Amino acid sequence: MDDGDPTGLRRRALLGTLAGAGTASLAGCPAPGDGGDGGTDTDTGTATATPDPETARRFAERFAPTFGFDAAEQWFPTDPRPYTAEQDDETVVDGFAALDGYTRAAAEADAPPDPTVFYHVVEYEASPLTVVQYWYYSAFDQFTTNFHWHDWEVLHVFVDTDADEPQLFVASSHSSRVPNNEFLDPPPDRVPRILSELGSHSSALSLNDRRNSFQRLPLDDLTADITNRAVGLAEQLAELPAAYGLPRDEGLRLPYVVPELDGSPIYDHERLPAVDRDALVDETLTIRSFDALSNPPSDLPARETDVVFGPAADATPDGDADVTYDLVSTTELEDIAAFTGPQLSFEFVIPEFAEDAVAGHITTAGTPWQQDRYDDPVADITEPVHRAALADRYDAVSPPAPVNDIVATVTEVVQSPDAPDSAGVTTAETTLEAIALLRSDPVAAPTFRGVAMLRGVETRSHRLTINGAGLAPHEEPVEVGSDGDTPDDVTTSGGPTPTVTGTDDVARTATLAGVDGEIPLVPRGEATKVEVDTEGADTELTALAVDDDFGGRLYEASLSGPDAVYVHRSGAYTAEVRDADDAVGAFRVNPDAADPAPVRIDRPRTGKASLASFVAAITDETAEGLASVGDTDDDDGSPSDDDASSERGDGGGSETSTLGGLLRAMEAVSGAASRAAERAERGDRGGTDRALDALAANLQRAVERFDGLRETLPEPAAEAADRRLRQAQRRTEQAAAAEKL
Repeated sequence: MDDGDPTGLRRRALLGTLAGAGTASLAGCPAPGDGGDGGTDTDTGTATATPDPETARRFAERFAPTFGFDAAEQWFPTDPRPYTAEQDDETVVDGFAALDGYTRAAAEADAPPDPTVFYHVVEYEASPLTVVQYWYYSAFDQFTTNFHWHDWEVLHVFVDTDADEPQLFVASSHSSRVPNNEFLDPPPDRVPRILSELGSHSSALSLNDRRNSFQRLPLDDLTADITNRAVGLAEQLAELPAAYGLPRDEGLRLPYVVPELDGSPIYDHERLPAVDRDALVDETLTIRSFDALSNPPSDLPARETDVVFGPAADATPDGDADVTYDLVSTTELEDIAAFTGPQLSFEFVIPEFAEDAVAGHITTAGTPWQQDRYDDPVADITEPVHRAALADRYDAVSPPAPVNDIVATVTEVVQSPDAPDSAGVTTAETTLEAIALLRSDPVAAPTFRGVAMLRGVETRSHRLTINGAGLAPHEEPVEVGSDGDTPDDVTTSGGPTPTVTGTDDVARTATLAGVDGEIPLVPRGEATKVEVDTEGADTELTALAVDDDFGGRLYEASLSGPDAVYVHRSGAYTAEVRDADDAVGAFRVNPDAADPAPVRIDRPRTGKASLASFVAAITDETAEGLASVGDTDDDDGSPSDDDASSERGDGGGSETSTLGGLLRAMEAVSGAASRAAERAERGDRGGTDRALDALAANLQRAVERFDGLRETLPEPAAEAADRRLRQAQRRTEQAAAAEKL
């Protein structure tokens, strides 16, 4: 499913620029941040040491893990030493040499070449806590959010030497922004089993008796494969553990993207003669780019475990290894100074006013032995409750620092079955994982089970971007902060971004992005952009919201300049703005279902004139919809009283019980609303208020007539009219209460 690339020139220019920026030291699963200001604590002041080689080897052999790899995997754990070279008096591993050499060796052997896992053992001084690290190297990483030469993943096994029992397993995820897969107090006799994500090699734990699948939650008699705390904070997240997991094993799809370098697919590069298209992730799982699709892909195959790696010494604990690996100390690699290669990139489309922007996102990290977590593995614990548990048991472990999260569920916008054609949308659970990125941070985070969670975010203003294959992009400002003086379990800020604070013995602040923690994405082929030109406003605008008649609020965020939001063309929307004085303005937005051209609001005003104009517009729209219902027209084009009559208890023919009477009442509403808007524009406050009084009275009569007719109308049309009339009433009340004309 390698679709064409309509933005190829733009992509090539961007990627070529980034690729020409020089070389970088790259590795997968970057370590957490520096722990400052809401980030994950990486306290490296704790004294650690390495045991003697014999003791280290004994620990490494005891807990050596088994690995299960996807049937489409191309890059298995290997030894990077065959690809070293001397450069500027340093030993380096070049990305071209590693990828091309590994590909050639795999083809010649028709098997994974040099299967190797490296170990490093750390003892916390004056403590019975010892940690066995298993580092595994792949020559390349091809994923959805990024691609890079060289990929290092790690599994930490925390062991109490006094009790002679494991305390915690920590398996690396994509980055410090995505919670790792962790298990506190595993069964003493259980050796770790890792399920490796295709291409990215992110490591999911598989500790229960269902060895080739990942269970996020307990299932029947099976325990869950992780003990991470639930995301919480929102009702739909109350039971969902916060860990990356294994999306394709959990029923959601995640398409892969073709890496490019110097404007062409990487397999066309002259320095990679052994690499062809078949050397990358299979085409059935791959797309050219996110924006090459008009709808999310629906035919991606699920995950299937095909190759199992196990330690070479004796039989593996599971007894099912297809490939045995050598267990080698990392001390044999520590002379390697860098893993190099030109920077590869993945681009994010950012919705902006008038023309979308394209941001290149990159992933860079050091070699394992240059990272804090190499000598202080506690730094890699991303679940604060797990770190708190170890801090309780061992003086050598400091408690977790306060951490800031950004959390949202990602859903998909679809046409509402309850709305008339092209007149309303709703949201549904997505079957596709999306990608979250902060503009302030080059590390992208895939969603898990449709949840976007960014951990360890600094306290300040950010801009959050969400991209998905075949989906229009989303971006919004997010204000991240904590209130250390608030003792309650949950608090909500008064701003457009609600912030909640959880305690349960671990300080954590989570900012819910989107609308009450939900970010709806629109299929690209059914999207249009609503552009709000704040340059045409007569006051400083501070907030923007977009509501659909049926789907409710779909977007809500602060506003500091011209902005744009993608909406579904089958919806009927109200865009609402607020200014610095908290005055409200509203604007009716009805996209053309057949035309993707943007809809622009040129003069987003607030106050009585804006709200009255909105009431006139939505009333005319509602009347037009009711007039077209069924066979309600006579030959002369006038509404037929007989065809739209309500049941009359007295047998009378009052026009208040007919559709024609309702339409005439609505015409009066529209006229009064237009007069109120005109007088407000002229600065006539008294005339405006009198017109608004007449509007409210006329609108009440129209609503009463509609209520009397509702049972005679088709349900979709009646439901749409009801929602719009109620909104007209709310906006009329806002106009009457507004101080600003």
